[in-house]
This record gives sequence, C-alpha cells and structure tokens, in this order.
Amino acid sequence: MSHRPALALHGGAGVLPQDRFPADLAEALQADLHRCLAEGWAVLDAGGPALDAVCACVAALEAIPWFNAGHGAVLNADGRVECDAAVMAGDGRCGAVAGIRSVRQPIHLARRLLEEPGLVFLAGAGAEAYSPREGFEPVDESYFITPQRQAELAQARQLGTVSLDTAERFGTVGAVACDGQGRLAAATSTGGLTNKTPGRIGDSPVIGAGTYASDDSCAVSCTGIGEVFLRQVVAHDIAARLRYGGQSLPAAVETVVMEQLPALGGEGGLIAVTPAGELVLAHNSPSLYRAWQRAGDPPRAAIF
Repeated sequence: MSHRPALALHGGAGVLPQDRFPADLAEALQADLHRCLAEGWAVLDAGGPALDAVCACVAALEAIPWFNAGHGAVLNADGRVECDAAVMAGDGRCGAVAGIRSVRQPIHLARRLLEEPGLVFLAGAGAEAYSPREGFEPVDESYFITPQRQAELAQARQLGTVSLDTAERFGTVGAVACDGQGRLAAATSTGGLTNKTPGRIGDSPVIGAGTYASDDSCAVSCTGIGEVFLRQVVAHDIAARLRYGGQSLPAAVETVVMEQLPALGGEGGLIAVTPAGELVLAHNSPSLYRAWQRAGDPPRAAIF
C-alpha cells in the first residue's frame, strides 16, 4: 500500500446556517484554520510522524480564543473551566485528560500520558497534580477565561440552557493525520458545553468515542453532542466498520454520521483518514469548521 501524507483538522460543529453566518467572520475563521493546518503540515512535509502533526494542529487551535479549547474554553455552571483532551497513535498508544484548568495546552498533557507506560487517562485533581511533576508550568485559570465566554454563560443561565456554540465562538477542536510511513494519529481538545454540570465529561477525551486511531483502519476525531457520541462509541465504530465489516471510509462515515447519529439526536460531525491518505470530513450539523491537505494538493478550508 502506498502512503500519501494527509492531514485534516476541525474547529467544531456549527449551529448557524450559511445565510446567517457573517462573511467577514467566515473569512477570518478560514484564515485561522489555514494557519493551524500549516503548523501540522510542516511536520508531515519534513517527514515527521502523524502524532507530532496532530498535536501541532491542536495546540495551535487551543491558543485561539474563539475555539472552545484551551484559551477561550467555555465555562461550566459554576463559571469555571474544565478542559478535556485526548490523543491516540495508530500503534495503540494513547493519553487523555479531563477537568483541566491549570495547563496552558491540555493536548500536550495528554501527549505526555501517551508516553507514560503505566497511565492513559487522568482527570481533575489527579491530572492537575501530575502536570507540574512532569514539567508543565501551571497557569492561572484566568488564562482560559474570556469576556465573551462569561457573557455566553450569563445568557445560558438566564435561558436555562446548555449550549454547543454561538454565532461568533466555535467548538471542539481536533486533527487526524497519515504520515509518509502510513502511521495514523488523532487528537481532540474541548472545553465541553457552556453551562454544563461541573464534572461533566463528553466524548472528546474518551478513547474510542471522540478520538481513535489504528494503523490498520483509520484515525477519527469527532465533534458534536458528546453524550450521543459517547453512547455510540462513534470513533471506534467507524474504525470497526472498516476493520471487520470491510466498508470503505466514506461508506462507514455516511452510515454513522448521516443515518445513525441523527436518529438519536446526535448533531455534529467528524474527520477521518486512512493509511492510504484518504480523507473524509462529514457533518450533519449546519456547518463543520475544517481544513485539510494531501501531499501534492493545496490546502483547503471550508465551513459549510
């Protein structure tokens, strides 16, 4: 099998239809998606591993305040940040964290756990205590909080709602990659839902639900209504359909994203890549903020 390097990222599933999406905002968003994609593509273009590429993309996305991950993550019902992240390599190594509020880039802490033989998933106080021992300099929780997210929380409290995203702030971020050796990787990072119950964990940091990679099938990063993606173990389901059912990646994604999830109220989308470098980016929501590139092709970005 030939291995064509390929990379895709997403900035969440959107709720606004195209006719209500400001044109200037769309232009600025796509510019940031291109910039974050370039961070990961530089790794692949230099012959680097897929794992490094997806972490580079997600770290770049975590630093942009209008995405719901890292700086600019949404606030829970107590007005606090709880960031979740996961990363998985196609050889089975993985790491995940949840309830993070003192590590500047949660994806880097998840990557550290991937390299730790005795650990996979740490949450809350345990993860916060682990990070400084591993050389992560703590940041104050205020680093993550923005006035826009505070305003969104106030509105959600007033309306009594828990929300996925808003007109000018976007969702969960993630990336998938195939490198020149056919190695796969996936990474996902999120702040969850605005006004969520403290301690709530969605699909993003759960290996097999929101994040999954296996070199014999595909790598997947999901975004959307986390509880439904959790119940359906969506990322692993896509891989299992390739591995055991013999489905193509487009067919597997079509079945899960466009048929199964909507039937259960699961709005959202995902990005996925095979060891041959085949990319699929799909959503049943009004939009999916995304960018992608394959070797020999120019980078592209899209919203709708």
